[in-house]
Amino acid sequence: MLQKYVGALPQSEIETAAFGYLDRFSEQPARQSCTAASLARRYYELVTQFYERGWGESFHFAPRLEGEPLPVALRRYERDLGGRIGLSPGQKVLDLGCGVGGPMRHLAEDFDVEVTGVTIVPYQAERGRLLTERAGLSDRCRYVVGDFNDLEFRHESFDAAYSIEACCHAADRRKPFGEAFRVLRPGARFGGYDWCLLPGFDPGDPDHLRIKDGIERGNGIAALRPQSDIVESLRDVGFEIERVGDWAATGDHRLPWYGPLAPGFSLAGFRNSRAGAFLSRLLIRFLESIGLAPPGTRTVHDVLRLAQWSLIEGGQKHIFTPSFFWVARKPELRTA
Repeated sequence: MLQKYVGALPQSEIETAAFGYLDRFSEQPARQSCTAASLARRYYELVTQFYERGWGESFHFAPRLEGEPLPVALRRYERDLGGRIGLSPGQKVLDLGCGVGGPMRHLAEDFDVEVTGVTIVPYQAERGRLLTERAGLSDRCRYVVGDFNDLEFRHESFDAAYSIEACCHAADRRKPFGEAFRVLRPGARFGGYDWCLLPGFDPGDPDHLRIKDGIERGNGIAALRPQSDIVESLRDVGFEIERVGDWAATGDHRLPWYGPLAPGFSLAGFRNSRAGAFLSRLLIRFLESIGLAPPGTRTVHDVLRLAQWSLIEGGQKHIFTPSFFWVARKPELRTA
């Protein structure tokens, strides 16, 4: 049963990996001694198939219009980004932190572009290639296993680049932003959405710190940073900023981005409730005891529940957004 949810690691390694991941968060010094890249890799090795089964092939949030299904909102969110960075047919585009490639496939279809995605998790690249082959898009989507802090591509080899909720995993955003700047042609745009603390976050408020810590622990992030970090990092590496803002706050939306995580009067809403979480944990514990779920599955479940409740609280208290967006441009070469 639940074994089908866990495919990134051999079943014999899941328990060790799950508890090893949590150990990295047991004390702040331990988190700091662990590289942000290895933390993200370990996290996504554990949760990728849970994400795909529960959320779909696009691992990100999207504010929704009234009555809009989540898959439609996710694709609209991606298409809006493609439009803002000026995608056009035939362009070569880079995706920093591509996951299993949902946005890549959508943008390749919607804009007739060729997309190269970079992920630090080998399983995600393997899974992405399979899903892309099934979609008939293997000629337009390519996957590379690597660290977006140190890309293998030549200078000025891409016409556009984007990142969707991935660079929050970098220890220093100037590293992936700098790599994007290096591989983009002059005049090309780099855009994205990312996770940030909002101005309402108060580092002196214990409740705010608890929520921040829960988001970090539940989502494999070494340290959340304020939205100013994105702006400063883009400028530091040489980009000209065209537009920034919290898309969840400035877009014409009616439903909050955290809505799909919240309890409600439906089967999905019950699963998201604390009662639903309690019952699902009991079920997983039973399945582990009889060998139908590998040891460690309950730990992964607990990590994801921590992420769920912390994200909801962060959104409700207006101290966190996953949708701070930017559009930046690499300057044209100046001629004498």
